[in-house]
Amino acid sequence: MFIIESYALAVFFCIITMLCWGSWANTQKLASSGWRFELFYWDYVLGIVLLSLLFAITLGNSGNEGRSFFEDIRQADTSNIASAILGGIIFNAANILVVAAIAIAGMAVAFPVGIGLALVIGVIVNYLQNPVGNTLLLFGGTAAVALAIITNAIAYRRTSSNNKSVSTKGLLLSIAGGILMGFFYKFVAASMFTNFTEPEQGKLSPYTAVFFFSTGILFSNFLFNTILMKMPFEGSPVSYNDYFKGSFRNHLMGWIGGAIWCIGMSFSIIASGKAGPAISYGLGQGATVVAAVWGIFIWKEFKEAPKGVSFLLNVMLFLYIIGLVSIISAR
Repeated sequence: MFIIESYALAVFFCIITMLCWGSWANTQKLASSGWRFELFYWDYVLGIVLLSLLFAITLGNSGNEGRSFFEDIRQADTSNIASAILGGIIFNAANILVVAAIAIAGMAVAFPVGIGLALVIGVIVNYLQNPVGNTLLLFGGTAAVALAIITNAIAYRRTSSNNKSVSTKGLLLSIAGGILMGFFYKFVAASMFTNFTEPEQGKLSPYTAVFFFSTGILFSNFLFNTILMKMPFEGSPVSYNDYFKGSFRNHLMGWIGGAIWCIGMSFSIIASGKAGPAISYGLGQGATVVAAVWGIFIWKEFKEAPKGVSFLLNVMLFLYIIGLVSIISAR
């Protein structure tokens, strides 16, 4: 299987993860305005599953190191498969909340608050499980991100009070999704052998782990998203018939969005062998900066904000950048 040999390349892969995780939500924006996020989400999940399978049978079977994908499945312990699947279930519950928040409050709010909160929790949880990296730099960077979250929340509240059409429901969904999302990565990391060049009996390779993770997302979606279709956070209920009435463009946007996100997830997991799970996850969640830039400067989500909010948004971005540089320097 393909394995990263240097920390510099691992950081590069994490940067790709950051770009992918911060940009996939644009596909939801690019779908037609009448295409509900609950319907979009089915195609998004299919995109994740298909891309994870493609990576598993290509990169997972290449090279002479590690263990090939099909061989890995044959020897895997049920407990490790279950751990990766559980990570997918937790992620799906969290991500549905964040995607709902994007639909209600926009990318500039849902990502910095939801994913930023997930970064803080995720770095702590993954470091406790596998303590790799300079503690001061890692947690100092995480603290800077936490301040950025608070700054963004203040900016959003000021905008909300100025514009009565903006609901705080999006902010609450972002917080709930962020708390859940801080825990999914540890279960995927726990299912894998830590030294990718020396496979452990019963443990999973990164490619196999991501594949089972994606199946956890798919199967849990039949429960989570079906409930949400019948009892949506906003708007009237939608049905499976509505999904099949969607245009090719709407379905395509979902597939592409899922594939983009899965590229980021796969690269993060591959990089974790050299960078460590805490740094790999934390750096990848710098997606908040990318998403905030999309939301603020491209989608103009704060264009009606009152005076002073622009300064707060700039402070938020500055704190995120400081935090990410610190996290990169932690190893």
